[in-house]
Amino acid sequence: MPSDLLYKRIASRIPELSIKLQQAGMPDSEVIFVKKTLFSAFYLTTGIAVTLALILSKVDTNVVFIVFLFPVLFILMFLYFLKFPDVKISRIRKEIDREIVYAGRFLVIELESGIPIYESFNHVARNYHAIGKYFKNIIDDIDLGTPVEEALNKAVEMTPSQNFRRVLWQIINSMTTGANVASSLNTVIEQVVREQRIELNEYGKKLNPLAMFYMIIAVILPSIGITMFVILVSFLSIKLTLSTLLFIACLMGFVQFLFYTVVKSLRPASQFED
Repeated sequence: MPSDLLYKRIASRIPELSIKLQQAGMPDSEVIFVKKTLFSAFYLTTGIAVTLALILSKVDTNVVFIVFLFPVLFILMFLYFLKFPDVKISRIRKEIDREIVYAGRFLVIELESGIPIYESFNHVARNYHAIGKYFKNIIDDIDLGTPVEEALNKAVEMTPSQNFRRVLWQIINSMTTGANVASSLNTVIEQVVREQRIELNEYGKKLNPLAMFYMIIAVILPSIGITMFVILVSFLSIKLTLSTLLFIACLMGFVQFLFYTVVKSLRPASQFED
């Protein structure tokens, strides 16, 4: 069908879409994902356009410009929905990095206690939520007859976490060369711990200027600005409506949410953050 050909062409122009969908745990193929994204963008754009048209018609404003706004808004919505796998991958990566040190040390203790690597993987799969999913897939592949190294390599391709990849690579290399898996794995885990400490220190340094900007823009400026605005309005005898006050309140709320989002996005996922 011509429409399917269009979806395939769009999907082929999105780099690494297939691997991103797999890493995000999304069962859709590239074509189905593009199709869903296009329809979601169209529905949302239509809803926004209709809402704007109704609002502008109430105030006797020309709504013709919405026709020209529609394609621009549609493209923006489409690009927005295309980022959904990246957002999901980022969340999964943070969840894995939160557990990587604990799960890695747990695995080291299991191996040093003489427990076979298959059983150690099974214990990790039962005790850890984010990383456990990958070890559960490894166990399932092994049960189906896949060699251990091949099952681990498959997990390396599916995980979005670089730290988890390093752990899996170390296990594969140790098994291939016949080295002690526990001692090699412990070295990688300690390196991850050091890197997470560095990230946490850098995060603390970034918080200082952010806190200063937050105090100025989100606390001091609104309080003093609104006070001066009310005084100015009273002197100029300008009518201050409820809609104006609600707009100011919404603007302040948006600024607060913006700072919260920035701080949350900068926060590193590590064992030290709690």
